[in-house]
Amino acid sequence: MLLRAPDPAGLPALRALERAAGEAFRALGMAAVADDEPPPLDLLAGYLRAGRLLAAYDTGRPGEAPAGYLLWDPVDGCAHIEQVSVHPDRARRGVGRALIDRAGRDSGLPALTLTTFADVPWNAPYYARLGFRRLAAAELTPGLRAIRAHEAELGLDRWPRLCMRREAATGGAA
Repeated sequence: MLLRAPDPAGLPALRALERAAGEAFRALGMAAVADDEPPPLDLLAGYLRAGRLLAAYDTGRPGEAPAGYLLWDPVDGCAHIEQVSVHPDRARRGVGRALIDRAGRDSGLPALTLTTFADVPWNAPYYARLGFRRLAAAELTPGLRAIRAHEAELGLDRWPRLCMRREAATGGAA
C-alpha cells in the first residue's frame, strides 16, 4: 500500500469514496449520515495545499482510485482527525490503521484526537483497538468542545458521540 497526498485531479475520487463508505451507516438506521454530502472540492484542495490530506493506494499508478483517505487539523496542539474513510471494497485490510498511523508520525504533534460515534462498530470500538482512549468531559480541550458543539448543531448527537485520543507514537493492538 502506498500512502501519499493525492494529485489535485484525483480529489473528486475522494468524494466518491466518501459516498460509498457512508452507505454502511444506512443499515444502522443512520440514513442522515449516509446522505451527508462529502467534503466539497475546495475544502479538499485546502487540506491538500496545507499538507493535511493523505490517501492510500494499492499501487500508486496514475488514475488509480484511492482505497481510503484522511484529513487532519491542528487542534489544541494535537493532530485532530477530521475525517478518515475507507472504500467498503477495501475494508478490514489495514487501510484506515495505516492512514492514522502515518498521520500521527507525519504531523509531528504529540497526539491524535478524533470525535466519533460511540456505538458504530467501525467507529469508537475500532479506534479503541487502534489504541485510542475515550476522553472524559473534564479532559476535553477548548478546541474539542468547539468541535463537539458544531457536531451537535449539525444534528450528529442523535446518536451517542465521544472524543478519543491516542499518543502519536502509539499503535493499537490488532
